[in-house]
Amino acid sequence: MIRKAPKISSLTDQNVALAKAQWPDECSKPILGALRELTIRFGFSVRAGEVRLLNGSWYVTNSGLIRLANRRRCRGISTRLITEFSDGMACRWVFSATVYKSSRSKGFVGYGDADRSNTSALVRGAEMRVAETRAVNRALRKAYGIGLCSVEELGSFAGSLQSFSAPSNSNGHNRSNGSNSTQPRLRDQLCLLIRQHNLDSTLVKAYAADFCGTATPKEAGRDLVESFIFELGTAAKNDRDSLLCKLNSYAQSTEVKL
Repeated sequence: MIRKAPKISSLTDQNVALAKAQWPDECSKPILGALRELTIRFGFSVRAGEVRLLNGSWYVTNSGLIRLANRRRCRGISTRLITEFSDGMACRWVFSATVYKSSRSKGFVGYGDADRSNTSALVRGAEMRVAETRAVNRALRKAYGIGLCSVEELGSFAGSLQSFSAPSNSNGHNRSNGSNSTQPRLRDQLCLLIRQHNLDSTLVKAYAADFCGTATPKEAGRDLVESFIFELGTAAKNDRDSLLCKLNSYAQSTEVKL
């Protein structure tokens, strides 16, 4: 069963509440005001990981931009490798992306680049994918008038997020590179967090399903799982006590299901 998108007023209240819970030290009135404006104008969801608060500024994510395009009935997105500015031996890639908002659209073009100097060591070997994502993000931001920078464009921080979704079998490219064979899968990354912070795996699974809005985490899209892993890791590191309280709230419902 597909969940209907919440009404804007409800989504706004939900976003504000979640922002205060996740970033209590940064949520000033201007920050929350900006979040309300983003929610009303674009329908972004904090719970779905579509916007993030970093160092007092809001950033949109690739999943948020893609969902916005879907809501606005985007006609299509095409990408192209700019070979004259790319160098595979140096792991330097440049892409252009074109977003077509309608069948009559001439297209909105964005460019993205990635190499070892502007990505994290966690995504070594996946620079091509990062560059394409950045190009798509910039084209989408231009097409829909979004003044926010995207998380994936933020150099080394973007790399830490991209590492969760680095492809493990994309046409065999990554598996052929020895450095990429150590890239953790989403499941492995989640298991590592559970072990590192001594969390209850059953409660984490229930939390993940609720976060993603699905019956089980396996049914969720990859971008939602990536967002959940990021949020779980951040909460475990910054405020483990609050995270444990959150997980314990799922204990009763988990016992009922069992």
